[in-house]
Amino acid sequence: MTQDVNIRNASAAPARKSWFPFNAEQTINILSEFGPLVTMFIVNAVLGINAGTWALIITTMMAIGVMFYMFHRPPIFPLIASSVTVAFATLTIITGDPMWVQIKVTIFNALFGIFLIGGLFVKHNFFQYVFEKTFRYTDEGWNKFTWSFALFFFLTAAANEYVRRVYVEDHLYQIFGHEMSGVNVWILFKVAIVLPVSGLYAWVLTRLMQKYRLPDPAHE
Repeated sequence: MTQDVNIRNASAAPARKSWFPFNAEQTINILSEFGPLVTMFIVNAVLGINAGTWALIITTMMAIGVMFYMFHRPPIFPLIASSVTVAFATLTIITGDPMWVQIKVTIFNALFGIFLIGGLFVKHNFFQYVFEKTFRYTDEGWNKFTWSFALFFFLTAAANEYVRRVYVEDHLYQIFGHEMSGVNVWILFKVAIVLPVSGLYAWVLTRLMQKYRLPDPAHE
């Protein structure tokens, strides 16, 4: 909560708050998810899928190290996601099949969406537990926030599976005048479509959630 309070109380806070909804921790969490993918895209295009997958593993581990260094505590959600990424990327290295690193998104997002909804039914809101120090919402707000992201996870899982199945590794495709493998089309989809859509969705949702925001107890 301290970081959020400091950002809001800074002299330049009103201007920044109007367009950038993420604090330092949230920004690093986003970069830890998509930074390794950008690296994989570049290395895969130059050196092939094995080198690209190694780049994904190494940069993901580096991202985890940066999060530990910056915040001095386990970042629960990105730590889980990054660990799953490393596990599936390792399977790709062992088998030589890029399917594993691609299908990870489908499996993880679908299962995590089910996990979020299941938590709501047993009165344990995962996002409230993870983010309550960053955001302060009413219980109704947390529930709507979680339902919204669970549905978003399901949609991204379905979109990922569609792209994975349509653009296969052993074919080349013309994308914007460039010949690309199925894996590079998939990575481009993640970086050029999923990343901005995810950011826009989170930005819109945080704006809509303001009506459920609780007052800061430090300023009551």
